[in-house]
Amino acid sequence: MPRPPSPSIPEKEFVYSSLKQALRLDGRQPLEMRTPKLTFGAELGWVECALGKTRVLAQVDGKMVKPPPERPLEGMITIHSEISPMASSEYEPGRSSDEEVTLTRMLDKVIRRSDAVDKESLCVLAGQRVWHLRLTIHCLADAGNLLDCACLAGIVAIKHFRRPEVEVVGDEVTVHDPSERAPIPLSMHHSPYCFTFAYFPDTSTQPVLDPSHLEQRLSAGLLSIALNAQRELCVVQKAGGVPLSPDEILKIIDIAVVRAKELDRLVENSLKEDWKGRKVEVR
Repeated sequence: MPRPPSPSIPEKEFVYSSLKQALRLDGRQPLEMRTPKLTFGAELGWVECALGKTRVLAQVDGKMVKPPPERPLEGMITIHSEISPMASSEYEPGRSSDEEVTLTRMLDKVIRRSDAVDKESLCVLAGQRVWHLRLTIHCLADAGNLLDCACLAGIVAIKHFRRPEVEVVGDEVTVHDPSERAPIPLSMHHSPYCFTFAYFPDTSTQPVLDPSHLEQRLSAGLLSIALNAQRELCVVQKAGGVPLSPDEILKIIDIAVVRAKELDRLVENSLKEDWKGRKVEVR
């Protein structure tokens, strides 16, 4: 499949001159992100997230397994992500691109390594039975900033998921059907969100939040920051050769904190709306 042509010189010059005047092609302010749209499936833990035309599907499922001997009191979380060739002609089937590797690593840092989910709460019977959660991320369309969209979809899917209630008597484990007992939400330490800023070759140009596909391709570097609404920083990842001073990074973190609080409110309201419309009792 041929790669899309690089932006033409007039196109580059037009975008750069617009950004110098703090104008973006889609009418947004430099530090304005596209409003996420969350769509929930019939199953708990199935979420589609859209940032403009960028679309990602996230799904969580859980099963009981025996824990590894070195961590007998903790459940397990694994994350699988794939960028379908349907997302953009830049991705080829069966070949892992740099974007896919970066995406998988960042998702692992933001969701699993930041201890978003309380792993000890996934233990059913010490050393014998724990929950193994699998988060699967399918990237359906890439119109820029796939990373933030995938991180948001993953966190919302985890918050939306419910595991069956389990009863332990001695060494006997009984898993209750959701029709008998209401399934239980996962115990979470915090909800991290990712924000990506694009920087451009001309250092007088202001960075932009949530870059479009064209802005991302014309950028000289990207800075991704993952944090929660409580101002706790989880990950700072920089790609590209634009030098940034500590003061600039701190300024960007302050902007991300404000956006994280806004995003947290949007996510909580979306989840409440979805739960209202469900017939199954959820806690």
